Amino acid sequence: MDPRKVEELVSAIEGKDLSTAAHTWRVVLYTRAMAELAGVDDERMRMLTHGAALHDVGKLDIPRRILAKPGRLTPEEFEVIKQHPVTGLARMVRLNVEDPLILDLIRYHHERWDGLGYPYGYAAADIPLAAQYFSVIDTFDALTSLRPYRQQVGERAAAEAIIEIKSGAGARYAPDAVEMFTGLFETGRLDWILHYFNDDCRVPVYGDVEQVSRAYARRAGP
Repeated sequence: MDPRKVEELVSAIEGKDLSTAAHTWRVVLYTRAMAELAGVDDERMRMLTHGAALHDVGKLDIPRRILAKPGRLTPEEFEVIKQHPVTGLARMVRLNVEDPLILDLIRYHHERWDGLGYPYGYAAADIPLAAQYFSVIDTFDALTSLRPYRQQVGERAAAEAIIEIKSGAGARYAPDAVEMFTGLFETGRLDWILHYFNDDCRVPVYGDVEQVSRAYARRAGP
């Protein structure tokens, strides 16, 4: 996929939902950290990077009043939200995007290991591997980010998020994905992402993601 098109879509997503700018950067960098640990090759790394950046592209089709609502969503509003993986996939199809890693992260990132996710209700190994791992990343970042309905961030929020994710291993999340992510977090290898790409910071443009990732990852150590 053309990186310029990815950057254009990322900018559009951020314009629709201002809370997503730092969120996009963090989930991309968490994804790259996990992929590096797994030893994926450069081409798969690029596709995973693009997929992580575009996982919420379907929110372009969600009314802003729902995305920015400060209180609890009604059941009807939540049903609208639950369609963003489907509308995101449709948008990628219209753009002739065919790479399965990009499509899998967009389409399946809200599926759950126990089959209680959405929009398809897939379970366990039926969920593509990349989406199994990304589900942990997306949840962690949601639990440690500013949202209209949540204000707690920082170290305490991160510690509580790790406890919650561990408790969901084998139920909500793939056990291997939980083990890998929490291992990276507990050894401090994700600190640079959590601290330097927080909700208050000015994030770089998406086109600089590989340069930024390599520069900071060297500081994170082995």
